Amino acid sequence: MTSDHSKTDSTDELSVCETMKEDVSEVFRKMESHASLAFQTYSNLYTQYLHVLDDVFGTGFISEKKFFDKLNIDPQITDQMKKNSEFLKKIYLQNIDMSSMLLEKYGKIRLDTLKMYDNYVHDMMTVYSNTLSQFKKSD
Repeated sequence: MTSDHSKTDSTDELSVCETMKEDVSEVFRKMESHASLAFQTYSNLYTQYLHVLDDVFGTGFISEKKFFDKLNIDPQITDQMKKNSEFLKKIYLQNIDMSSMLLEKYGKIRLDTLKMYDNYVHDMMTVYSNTLSQFKKSD
């Protein structure tokens, strides 16, 4: 990949700042263009991981059902197990919802903070630029 500035005329002066800004911006744009791929890949891996775990429980269910059916367990025990399982399931589902909400709020706070910082940097760069423009070029 070659830059438009790699073939400059001898009359064109290439600014150090322009070079750094263009190159850094190009790297950041490349990183940004790959972000969705990275997130999608992680999402696919996580989805497959959960699918595998669900399959493990499903496969074990068939064998375990035959085993436990032979034990003739008291129905009161199985009823209590069901109540306990539903109680734990409810807690897990609530925790998933709370974790998702926390992650969403955390992301929003960080995004808002970055936007404020960006505004601050722009303001400071304006002051910096104005200060630099006050210096006279010495011959």
